[in-house]
Amino acid sequence: MAVRFNININIPPVTRFILILVLVLSFLHTLGRYRKLPGIENPGSGPTPLVPYLALVPVFVVYYPWTLLTTTFVERSIFSLLINGATILFGGRYLERAWGSKEFLKVVLVAAIVPNIIAVLTSIIWEFISGNPKRPWTPVSGGVTLQAAFLVAFKQLVPEHTVAIFKGLVKMRVKHFPAVFLLINTLSGLLLGTDTAAILAWVGLITAWTYLRFYKRQPDLSGTTTGGQSSKGDASETFAFAAFFPDKVQPPIAFVCDQIYILLINMRICTPFSNEDIESGNQQAAARGEAGLPSLLNSGGRTGRGTGKREEAERRRALALQALDQRLSAASANRPSTQPVSIAPTPMQGHEPFGKTEYVPDEPVET
Repeated sequence: MAVRFNININIPPVTRFILILVLVLSFLHTLGRYRKLPGIENPGSGPTPLVPYLALVPVFVVYYPWTLLTTTFVERSIFSLLINGATILFGGRYLERAWGSKEFLKVVLVAAIVPNIIAVLTSIIWEFISGNPKRPWTPVSGGVTLQAAFLVAFKQLVPEHTVAIFKGLVKMRVKHFPAVFLLINTLSGLLLGTDTAAILAWVGLITAWTYLRFYKRQPDLSGTTTGGQSSKGDASETFAFAAFFPDKVQPPIAFVCDQIYILLINMRICTPFSNEDIESGNQQAAARGEAGLPSLLNSGGRTGRGTGKREEAERRRALALQALDQRLSAASANRPSTQPVSIAPTPMQGHEPFGKTEYVPDEPVET
């Protein structure tokens, strides 16, 4: 009796292309390192030859400028290849379905090119300060920046989703992943000497967050924009940079970010968000949770886990309402008493004021 295996991988086009690119470039780079292809002797780190026409080497970037892009898709070990391949497969499928192929490709290009430019500048400055001539010869490669960008994107789209591993022994909200990612790479850079990966992790996360926060077009899911057009950036309070870190360290981080934000506005690099933008961003964040997104492992169909999706949407909507109420309460308290207050109509008897809205998620429907 013949046994048929029907496996429907269904990988979107851009994700499929990136996976193939990673496999091909990593294979060619390995051939170059083992002298099957032309290579250059590395005076900085032993006998392993460099492949500067595939992987970014700061000292050769003027001769091979395309490596600012290709190096992101070059992995130098089987372990890193497996990690980055899994990241692109599962994360890319999810994000490409959520954003569309065009917007997903834009995020990938920004996350691949900008951090590598900063890494080259960092190597030059490092050599100038430390006087170490070997630093510009250190290759910069790997998909660390893509991993950071994907985690930022998940923090924006499904921050309250809980991921359980080891049969539920370890549970963590998606919104905590970026902080854990930075902590692991920072400790590895300090203790194991992988400082290049640590720099790429920080720069990749900040670059991806800046693009998603201020520049990427967001689809209008809540109907708050004029004519239903997409809005630029994400002004929601739950996507502030300080929200990536634990609550206890958020105030000092928020203070530093505010000063940088003011500086960028004065330099006309960023456009300031209005109160209306923030309120609209909070509503968009809640609407994203309500609309639902494709599953990580399925082709967008229903998976029988509607209860989990609805609970996630309820949590997001509650957070957005809480943030909106806090802003309205603060605006009401700071408004001078001599001016009429028109934040909300006077509550009727038996009704709670708008600033004290209490939101209780619906109980999941048992089927």
